[in-house]
Amino acid sequence: MTSVRNHRPLLSGNKWLLFVLAVVIGACSPKVNPVSKPAKTGTEQPQDKTEKAPEQPQAKPPAAKASVISLILPLGLNYAAAGQSYTAVKLRSANMSVEYYQGFKLALDSAASEGANFKLQVFDTKDDMAQAHSLGLNPQVKASDLIVGPVFPEDIKAFSSSLTAPGKAIVSPLSPAAPETFRNQNLVTMTPPLEYHAKGAAEYVAKQLKPKKVFILTSGFSDEKAYSSPFKRTIDSLSKRKIQVITTTISRGNLTPIVKNLSAAEQNIFLVPSTKQAFLMVTLRSLDTLSKKFPVTVIGHPNWEKFAFLKPALLQRLHTHITSSDKVDYKSGETSAFLRSYRHAYHAEPTDFAIKGFDEGLYFARMLAEGEDMRKPDLEDFTGLHNSFHFKNIPGQGWVNTHVDILRYENFYLKKVK
Repeated sequence: MTSVRNHRPLLSGNKWLLFVLAVVIGACSPKVNPVSKPAKTGTEQPQDKTEKAPEQPQAKPPAAKASVISLILPLGLNYAAAGQSYTAVKLRSANMSVEYYQGFKLALDSAASEGANFKLQVFDTKDDMAQAHSLGLNPQVKASDLIVGPVFPEDIKAFSSSLTAPGKAIVSPLSPAAPETFRNQNLVTMTPPLEYHAKGAAEYVAKQLKPKKVFILTSGFSDEKAYSSPFKRTIDSLSKRKIQVITTTISRGNLTPIVKNLSAAEQNIFLVPSTKQAFLMVTLRSLDTLSKKFPVTVIGHPNWEKFAFLKPALLQRLHTHITSSDKVDYKSGETSAFLRSYRHAYHAEPTDFAIKGFDEGLYFARMLAEGEDMRKPDLEDFTGLHNSFHFKNIPGQGWVNTHVDILRYENFYLKKVK
């Protein structure tokens, strides 16, 4: 699961300047496709002197109607003005915006090369709620065929509260925030919220591993319930409560109270919903010791993939599985083609945000090119480079992407198992 406030590498001055120029000069221009001219033959034929009726000029086919897309990002261009400077936090937001924009724009160019036509409008929220609210009242934004952004949850709330047009789809491109916090039927949440990671993990455990018991090891912090509660509900529902779920608060890695419930012959499934380093280091070492006597399989929080303090060797010994919504297969032909196009266009390596921008841009560009009504869109399944999309339309919450992959450590590397 990707958090939109992750630290990202800083941009060079040249890259930032190129981006600003691209936004000012080219971003709002429709894609123009060159029309090829017929080639001349090698020899000239003698002209026929016989008079012929003048040829009627061929009517030009009407150009495809330009679909207007408003892209709303926290660029913070006001900090690029003379006498101003970015803070580290603001610069990370700007970098993320640049990377997403570049991937999204590359996707539109790809779709335009097949005959589609787009007008891309880029707006800056300045990472400011008042500015986001103001953009919701902007006539250019309101008249768009598609609105992508804002990015951060507080900006989405401010923006959507002022955009009152019925049926206007608003794409939340990067935030995994739970959609019930916005209560907006028009919202399209692209990044699966934590709840759907928990449900995906529970479904895998119930249908693939089929244990008799599942142990949830908590540290006692209430924030862990955001993962453990939907996991337990899904296990109970799928197994009709035939799989026993045992929740235990673990202190200082002491697993003695649950040893009597373990099986020496079958896999013992442990869900560890914590993201606290101190708790994880002690608890996972205790599970490692326990695994010498009992078969152990660990289900971890999706953020574990980003933690350098969790060593692959330990996680592999524990048969650790985690869910993910953003695993890129760099060996696929589609990814290789994208990398070549991106490097050629921007002379840089794409980040996760750039790849997300490309996937989402291509998905919606194809829908718009096919004439999809974004007031009542039919959001079909899609397999991208970075993530796949499987949407559910939930009353009061809009459309939510629920697709997550199950990854397992093999040969000290996370590999997709589902």
